[in-house]
Amino acid sequence: MLLSFITWNADPVAFTIPLWGKEVRWYGIAFVIGFMLGLWIVRKIWKNENLNEEWYDKLFFYVIIATVIGARLGHCLFYQPEYYLSHPIEIFKVWEGGLASHGGTLGIIIAIWIFSKRVTHKSMLWTFDRLVVPVGFVAALIRLGNLMNHEVYGHETSVSWAFRFIDNFPSWLHGYAPIYTPPSHPTQLYEAFFYILTACICLWMYWKRKDYKYEGLIFGVFLIGIFLSRFFVEFFKEIQVDFEKSMPLNMGQLLSIPFIIAGIWFTYKGLKAKKENPEADTISDKQVPIAKPAGKKKHTGKKK
Repeated sequence: MLLSFITWNADPVAFTIPLWGKEVRWYGIAFVIGFMLGLWIVRKIWKNENLNEEWYDKLFFYVIIATVIGARLGHCLFYQPEYYLSHPIEIFKVWEGGLASHGGTLGIIIAIWIFSKRVTHKSMLWTFDRLVVPVGFVAALIRLGNLMNHEVYGHETSVSWAFRFIDNFPSWLHGYAPIYTPPSHPTQLYEAFFYILTACICLWMYWKRKDYKYEGLIFGVFLIGIFLSRFFVEFFKEIQVDFEKSMPLNMGQLLSIPFIIAGIWFTYKGLKAKKENPEADTISDKQVPIAKPAGKKKHTGKKK
């Protein structure tokens, strides 16, 4: 009996910049599109609540820097610490790949703590309830970038939707004949599906249910949706580093557990607040126009 599967021959390189010779990869394009989409949705949220535009501009800067630094350090220190601590200059070579979503998340948490202290003077949860609404879309696009890179795929399977990936990437790009993996789980697509579902739920909670009134509720649901799905999809993935072979759970699962617990706690607190105060007023979350001082009354020359 012949197995049905998909042979994935996608070229990771979208195009090469003329005269310069630099490759532009689909992963990088997906990363940029995801960020632009996320920032566009957050801007809509800012306008919906008439929030301070300067906050938005500074939030953009904080999030971009924190994501890149956190994701890179997360990959280097969580998955290959011995190598990168012995070759620290390699940490700066972001263009060679190696970004960890858990590290990016930790980086953003630190950035939002600073942002809340120095810019908004509101709680971190106030910012997260708005910032995370589109993040599922961003994460899904990054996973599609992994698909184009033939990386982060699952273990061998006989399911009809299995993918055969190029196993000798990036050597294949330099003239070597492609070597394919056995039919494997396309875990990039599994994660992308759940991330998009999480983003849709967060959008619904914000725009339809107005759940940003209850601090931490949207953020808690986001953490559960992203990291619980990540935890279960990890069971279908190939081992990424050798030390995971002796572990009952891999590094991605271990790093997801604290976020899942935090998500359950924030969701519980948010639902409790909603039950106690279902008609919460959000006037304090809006920028109230400052009234102009009353001008002097014009003198008419008549005595009263």
